[in-house]
Amino acid sequence: MQKLSWLLILLFSGFLMSMTGDKPAYKIFDSTGNLANYESLLNDAQKADVVFFGEMHDNPIDHWLELQLEKDLYASKKNNFILGAEMFEADRQDVLNEYLRGFASDNTLKEEGKLWPNYATDYKPLVDFAKTNKIPFVATNIPRRYANLVYNKGMAYLDSINPEEKKFIASLPITYDGELKCYKDIAAAAQGHGGINLPQSQAIKDATMAYFIAKNCTKGKTMLHFNGAYHTNNKEGIIWYLKQLKPDIKILCISSTEQPEMNVLDSSSINCGDYIICTQDDMTKTH
Repeated sequence: MQKLSWLLILLFSGFLMSMTGDKPAYKIFDSTGNLANYESLLNDAQKADVVFFGEMHDNPIDHWLELQLEKDLYASKKNNFILGAEMFEADRQDVLNEYLRGFASDNTLKEEGKLWPNYATDYKPLVDFAKTNKIPFVATNIPRRYANLVYNKGMAYLDSINPEEKKFIASLPITYDGELKCYKDIAAAAQGHGGINLPQSQAIKDATMAYFIAKNCTKGKTMLHFNGAYHTNNKEGIIWYLKQLKPDIKILCISSTEQPEMNVLDSSSINCGDYIICTQDDMTKTH
């Protein structure tokens, strides 16, 4: 009996040593900074109308977890599941649809889709899973020429857009709250460069993404939306605009951050989302 006890102690000690020797790729925290896990995140995502995955654009762990969440939500939701992404502009919806249906080739999507430089490594897996499983995928972002118009000339110039083109942006006029932290931070970081037009060019993106999310998120369906974390951190940006359109919508906000060590979530990330994915700041970048 004594030998068995010592054997159990040795086995347990070996287990602890192997755990302390691990180098976890990420940790998940809840909004208050307590450790959480993927299972609880997934359970909450299944109850939401819209799940915002706020990524760091060049972080491979974020992109891998996006794909896992897409697969797991599809497994539980099936035909009541829809995708959306900042990475596709609204006027590219037709070519994206044709690719998903098998009518357009990879080259056609590449030539006409205005794809991001890291599309092949980071977003193609998300799109191809949608293609294989016939999941609708919404191009939610404003065409960049209109965001540039706001930056160069101001939000009022959106009124001059051809009426046919206005279908690719949020309904005018667009409310802007310059007191929101997300827009104050942009203005502060720019140190006055771009004036009010700079945060407003961000706001028109957020408003347009919210508009297309609201338009496509029908009762009984769950939408998983991919965007930079800064678009939804602190439940501002896209979420603020979406709440103006659908006050009762159930939202789960996932944020992402990088730190030198992951034992404790930095105070600056507290309440950035319902869940915060934390990775090492020396994580390999995708581009």
